[in-house]
Amino acid sequence: MAILLRNSVRRTLFQMAFPMLAGTFAMHSYNLADTWFVARLGTLPLAAMGYVFPVAMLLRFIAGGIATGVTTLTSHALGRSDRPGASLFLTHGMILIMLVSAAIAIAGFLTVDPLFRVLGADDRVLPLIRGYMLPWYAGAVFMALPMMGNGILISLGESKTASLMMVGGALLNCVLDPIMIFGWLGCPALGILGASLATVIAQTVVTVLLLRLLTVRHRLLRLRRPKISLFASSCRRITGFAVPGSISMMLMPFSAAVIIALVSRWGNNAVAAVSAAARVETFSFVIPMALGMSLVPFVSQNFGAGRIDRIRQAKAYAAGFALVYGLGVAAVMFLAAPLLAAVFTRDPEVSAIFALYVRIVSFGYGLMEIHRYSGFILTGMHRPVFATVLNLIRAGVLLVPLASLGSRCFGLTGIFAGRLLTDIAAGSIGLCWVNRLLRREFRPSGAPPPAPPVPIIAD
Repeated sequence: MAILLRNSVRRTLFQMAFPMLAGTFAMHSYNLADTWFVARLGTLPLAAMGYVFPVAMLLRFIAGGIATGVTTLTSHALGRSDRPGASLFLTHGMILIMLVSAAIAIAGFLTVDPLFRVLGADDRVLPLIRGYMLPWYAGAVFMALPMMGNGILISLGESKTASLMMVGGALLNCVLDPIMIFGWLGCPALGILGASLATVIAQTVVTVLLLRLLTVRHRLLRLRRPKISLFASSCRRITGFAVPGSISMMLMPFSAAVIIALVSRWGNNAVAAVSAAARVETFSFVIPMALGMSLVPFVSQNFGAGRIDRIRQAKAYAAGFALVYGLGVAAVMFLAAPLLAAVFTRDPEVSAIFALYVRIVSFGYGLMEIHRYSGFILTGMHRPVFATVLNLIRAGVLLVPLASLGSRCFGLTGIFAGRLLTDIAAGSIGLCWVNRLLRREFRPSGAPPPAPPVPIIAD
């Protein structure tokens, strides 16, 4: 029986999530470390990092969507005790990610200058952008494969191993950054090029180790030429998750951009305050993110086994944790807002706006996490389009009109209140949607699991 079906739901979820805490911190550390070391080189290299970050994130969203599809389908097959089907999806998913990464790399090489000129880069910063992005494009496949590999390891009950892989890669990147950027230990000083190479090398090492684990220890990855018809069928199934998943990921920076665009009417101080508060906000989501990373493989595997009762329990535990954690963070934010602001600025106006933002918005964090968890559960139950619609409701139907209306009526306070109301409404809608779907899918204990939507034939 698949490993995520055995133990109590609460124990399984938190045994999966706890090791991932270090992994989620590590995921955020790559860009942080690169930016911190590059900042020592001066203003222009730091500006170049500002230009490359959104482009790199966009490409990671595409790879992340594919990884979500592969993880969901592989976990579902494992839940049905169908190892040949799981192996097929994993192998075909790896090939698909390699092909997509190659296409991204080719397109990236051909469009570096025109793309970044559109984003506003001038002749002074473009050479630095090229220095970072060309190695990054060359190593795009090694940026993408770990996303898929770590998800599969979590499905196999190896969240500790997945976390160690993430932490190990992040530590290697931190070690290589100063060596390659500044020319330590006899290495030539490569500047911003060194930051990119350090990341590619670290991710390459992680990729090799992951592929070895999946090939040798778990015998799920079969490195042989696939049959074209079966590969095309797998790709259709994977992209059914990948497209909605990528769109959902892209909506996260869109939401942030909406708030920044509205706040910008009140000047650079307001933008600086909200940008700094957003960094604190991101950090506060690291702990619940660890649980969220475990939900898709857990739900998908139990859905494959027909264990809707376990998915119900997982939903209840996740929602309860999100509410308790969210209220705790809100209390801390409310009391510590001036101290947190002092970490970023001494400007009294910036500090005041920072405090206003976190004291209002933080009270929606719990329901915002419930909204995210609802999307993960919908994806795990093979409703990726529902998850995307849920995210579209939050970003387009709720956030834009509520924050805009709040801006017109109450200024900055109204914008932040609009964001709070958005998170409360989106979380409530997500929870109701999941509850309705679980009631519809419920079957009595002992009833046979549902048949897969499309028969899986191993080659």
